[in-house]
Amino acid sequence: MGALHRGHISLVKKAVEDCGFAVVSIFVNPSQFGPGEDYEKYPRQIEKDIKILRNENIDVVFIPAPEEMYPENFGTWVNVEKLSEKIEGKFRQCHFKGVCTIVAKIFNIIQPDMAYFGWKDAQQLIIIKKMAEELNLSIDIVGMPTVRDKDGLALSSRNVYLSPGGRKKATSLYNSLHKIYEMVEYSGVRDTGILLNSGKKIILKESVIIDYLEAVSLLTLEPVKEIVKGTGILGAIRVENIRLIDNILWE
Repeated sequence: MGALHRGHISLVKKAVEDCGFAVVSIFVNPSQFGPGEDYEKYPRQIEKDIKILRNENIDVVFIPAPEEMYPENFGTWVNVEKLSEKIEGKFRQCHFKGVCTIVAKIFNIIQPDMAYFGWKDAQQLIIIKKMAEELNLSIDIVGMPTVRDKDGLALSSRNVYLSPGGRKKATSLYNSLHKIYEMVEYSGVRDTGILLNSGKKIILKESVIIDYLEAVSLLTLEPVKEIVKGTGILGAIRVENIRLIDNILWE
């Protein structure tokens, strides 16, 4: 959705490296924002983004207008049922319907062979993979690692909203996930109940709101009782009314 940061650029660089022709779409998608969310104030810096992408040797930047993507009386939607209703979907109803619809439209317009998405939005990536598979789209969906700042905070266009104090509190989610990772890898703890309780304590010390911290299968997004390969812990918190997500994955 633009306001490009190093996380986006990591996808761009990989696309340029892998492919003979690379396209970037920039579109702040109104249909994935719910009532009261930050669609109107979402950061937009198109000229800066174009300059960044020119420096990265992108061949085409596709920047449609909302009325092009959603003409009058638009009524066709793409929805991956069950997966879209879980975790993030509990808090943002119809969010993934908006995501899948716009991604499907952009896929149909661009006709890519490969498409690159960040694992920071793990549920989104899992849902898009499922959509591409079930709609028989001949597109390889490539997941790329989360890119972080020095303090561990996952890069997000919304980070610019945070005050210095809010940013410090926001790192509690990463600190929580990092603690869980250490408990699994170095202490051999696999019980997700124990792990999640430890993680939540770290977040709550900063007096931020936890929307969720869940351990799930990366295939079904169903809760799991033990950490094994193919599981992940997904979290979302609210700091200064800004909603931030992050995760740790055992792919």
